[in-house]
Amino acid sequence: MSSAPNGLHPYPIVQAPMAGGVSGPPLVAAVCEAGGLGFLAGGYKTADGMYQEIKQTRGLTRRPFGVNLFLPQADHADPAAVEAYRGQLAGEASWYEVSLAEEDIIGTSDDGYDAKLAILLEDPVRVVSFTFGCPDPAALARLRAAGTYTIVTVTSAEEARTAQAAGADAVCVQGLEAGGHQGTHRDDPQTDGTAGVGLLTLVTQVREAVALPIIAAGGVMRGAQIAALLAAGAEAAQLGTAFLACRESGAHPLHKKALTDPMFPHTELTRAFSGRPARSLVNRFVREHGPYAPAAYPQIHHMTSGLRKAAAAAGDPQGMGLWAGQGHRLARALPAGELVEVLAAELAEAQSALKVLQMRRAS
Repeated sequence: MSSAPNGLHPYPIVQAPMAGGVSGPPLVAAVCEAGGLGFLAGGYKTADGMYQEIKQTRGLTRRPFGVNLFLPQADHADPAAVEAYRGQLAGEASWYEVSLAEEDIIGTSDDGYDAKLAILLEDPVRVVSFTFGCPDPAALARLRAAGTYTIVTVTSAEEARTAQAAGADAVCVQGLEAGGHQGTHRDDPQTDGTAGVGLLTLVTQVREAVALPIIAAGGVMRGAQIAALLAAGAEAAQLGTAFLACRESGAHPLHKKALTDPMFPHTELTRAFSGRPARSLVNRFVREHGPYAPAAYPQIHHMTSGLRKAAAAAGDPQGMGLWAGQGHRLARALPAGELVEVLAAELAEAQSALKVLQMRRAS
């Protein structure tokens, strides 16, 4: 096993695991076949559902790919706040003619973590990454013994130190620019609006804090950005929003269209859809409900699931969870394999230009 994540594939390009049906076998396989590292999202599905997608992906590519797991979450939600938010959404439920889920549809707040981990130990994949926390050292050691390369998502130097101490092989450093959920190990509502560090700064902080290989994630849409991150000390870059618009992506067509629609010019971190900070395009739902959403994940995620599905079925992007990074306006609707090739060409061009500049300065 390589000591760096980009040793698993020709290009230092990682396709982010996007839960909710976006990062399925077709997208993952296309990225891997083109020379990137594709990731299946294990979140929001049963253990068997995850395993079926692993088997499907193996049928589409023989190249290494990864699987991402969500760490179990401590239940600190205030029941009264959850019920108050249910009342806040009553009008939405009436409009879309759906009921607001009363219970976590997975069964518990652990997202089936133990069962999924057991599958990945019994029938290993080459790479497993973790979000919303750090696994215990024993779990990481067992995965390593099975030949699996482990990556822990971090949003601070402190979290990176925790991952290194636990025995992770690498860290995925997620900057504030990233779309979707912030992968913080501890969800602290007291830091809403003030937490988070930009990616280049965060890569530097983590690079000086730990000796682990770094995968840099957050707002990356062009090969020149990848070059900058590699120059800053990263081994690879992870891109989510850039692949969301691809034809192999399982994102809803309205979500793909919204990325470059002038109607949605910017993003913000919101708890409106899930009860945990996540970067979304700002639509009506975010504006009207974001200020009132409590810190209650995954309760709010399941509460709003029916609303989001109903809005999509009605062709209404104003009621959908439109996850997107800050670079969303740079999205390109290319086949995933072609996008990998374009990014790799842009990266090579940027690196070549940098070498020329360095030679001129040295002469």
